[in-house]
Amino acid sequence: MVEQIQKEFNYRMTTFTELLNARARSAQSLLCVGLDPHPDLLPAPTAGAAKEFCQRIIRETAEFALAFKPNIAFFEAFGADGYRALVDVIGECRAQNVPVILDAKRGDIGDTSKAYARMAFEALGADAITVNPYLGGDAVAPFLEKEERGAFILCRTSNPGAADLQLRRLDGVPLFERVVELAQSWNKRGNVGLVVGATDPAAVGRVRTLAPDLWLLVPGVGAQGGDLRAALDAGLRADGMGMLVNVSRSLARAASPRAEAELLVAVMREAMKAAKGGKTGPSAVHLEVAEILSASGCVKFGNFTLKSGKQSPIYLDLRRFVSYPDLLARAAAVYAPLLRDLSFDRVAGLPYAALPIATAISLQTGWPMIYPRKEVKEYGTKAQIEGEYNEGERIAMVDDVVTTGGAKLEALEKLRGAGLVAEDLVVLVDRESGGAASLKEMGVKLHAAARLRDLLPIWQSQNKLTAEQVKQVMEG
Repeated sequence: MVEQIQKEFNYRMTTFTELLNARARSAQSLLCVGLDPHPDLLPAPTAGAAKEFCQRIIRETAEFALAFKPNIAFFEAFGADGYRALVDVIGECRAQNVPVILDAKRGDIGDTSKAYARMAFEALGADAITVNPYLGGDAVAPFLEKEERGAFILCRTSNPGAADLQLRRLDGVPLFERVVELAQSWNKRGNVGLVVGATDPAAVGRVRTLAPDLWLLVPGVGAQGGDLRAALDAGLRADGMGMLVNVSRSLARAASPRAEAELLVAVMREAMKAAKGGKTGPSAVHLEVAEILSASGCVKFGNFTLKSGKQSPIYLDLRRFVSYPDLLARAAAVYAPLLRDLSFDRVAGLPYAALPIATAISLQTGWPMIYPRKEVKEYGTKAQIEGEYNEGERIAMVDDVVTTGGAKLEALEKLRGAGLVAEDLVVLVDRESGGAASLKEMGVKLHAAARLRDLLPIWQSQNKLTAEQVKQVMEG
């Protein structure tokens, strides 16, 4: 079987990217079927049972599969018999004319990576392999030598411990974003993809923004808790493609894997059509903002009297972030991309709600922080602004929410009175109550991660608001 695979597929002329594009169009699918013969799913703990299990799923789902992704570990666990079973499983994928991505997460010093590449592409005949970039470019390079073979670089994975390294900051940027930059520099032959977990749709959206053209392998839908629609909204390219959404356990455990695959692909086709028509659902950033506000209790639902005296079914109070350090860190991560697009020397947190937010941003990015005092001290230095700064420096102001914009004037006058250039204000939510226009009159441009109108439909879809309440907020 190994010789047959080599004879039939080693000399395929199409590039890996062309292969994916062609298959996605012909199948009208983004479904990557994970082949994980976990012992708990097998009738017997044997390589033969693993092979039969995978071949059954392949035959039932091939019509809807953009690719198959066998996980090499479950086969290696059976030793030599397992390896022979894997060869037969890949042979079945070939018989169905569906591309194969070997889930092996390889990556080592040069000669070792070359051997891994020969194993995946020559011995097994896979079209692509998952690669660990931790050892750097020379470890990845052997997997990219042939344009007809691809490598999916681990970027923001779906496991809980991924944050231990992938969210660590390197020169103010999360490590996974540096991986995106490196992956694009390695993409000389158009055969590099990225692995980004569906469990973090904000990261999927960020990776898509940084790498608008690359194919993304997106695990985590189903058993790991990733939401299919949120992932598609965040990661699809403008052409309605660019994602391989991996599903394994929910397909394997379904009474009919074929019927389950058909349901998944129906959702994908709807999203693909919408993306090509320029219609998208909530962005990944808006979903992230809605989630962290809700999880922290910074948004409350009920009946509230606002400062203006008006009644509202929602109330925003971002001061609560101080009690939720993990959510505060996530909020800071939402601000960072907006700030990176600006030119400034320091961030200035506006008292009081934005002081912990600005501090979290500073800790994550390394950008120095100052803040104007609300009440000036009558003793000591009598400073109006705390922190080190130099006259003439540019300041990016950070606040939580903007409503009318009038409350920002006092802080703005103190910053400008100290000789600082303050022309940008970054907030998490714009309530769209005239704030942007008022700030413009003050010579300040507003940058908001989300408008209130972006968040209301999300909360409505979660049954936290009714359509009538959304209308009330928008009209208020």
